[in-house]
Amino acid sequence: MTGSIMLVSGLPGVGKTTVARELARRATRGAHLDTDLIGEALILSGLVAPGQEPVKEADRQLALRRKNISALARNFADAEFDVTISDVVLWPDLLDTYRAEIALPLRFVLLTASPDEIAERDASRDKHVADQWTHLRDDQEAFQGVGLRLETTGLSMQETLDAIRDRWDEALI
Repeated sequence: MTGSIMLVSGLPGVGKTTVARELARRATRGAHLDTDLIGEALILSGLVAPGQEPVKEADRQLALRRKNISALARNFADAEFDVTISDVVLWPDLLDTYRAEIALPLRFVLLTASPDEIAERDASRDKHVADQWTHLRDDQEAFQGVGLRLETTGLSMQETLDAIRDRWDEALI
């Protein structure tokens, strides 16, 4: 018996980390793996954040971060935890990489919201990054037909969690 693994994705500021954390918190045994937190907490010197120079090194560190998150997710799931991962995954190749690294059944949820809603959510948190990543909106729109795509504009946290639970099977990829 293993736990489940769900990857919660979306544009920065859409609420993926908050939703993933709440899904894990409400599980009988849940673990939340936040790619930003893990990267920033574990790399104590030499961290190159996504979008910074040198780009090749930033990409290498992101790949390493995701490889380690996938291993952690497998380990937690093998120990019968329900795992949620929060990350910006808007490209089929990146999702395929996660699927190959995790090598267990994977659920994928892409959270979307209106630009105004994302700006409002971003303004209400400590980390303000949504404006820096608006160029990803086109990538998000092109990424269709995989897992569960959930429009969250106007939804409360509870309504979002309920919608994910109600459509749990749709998220399986």
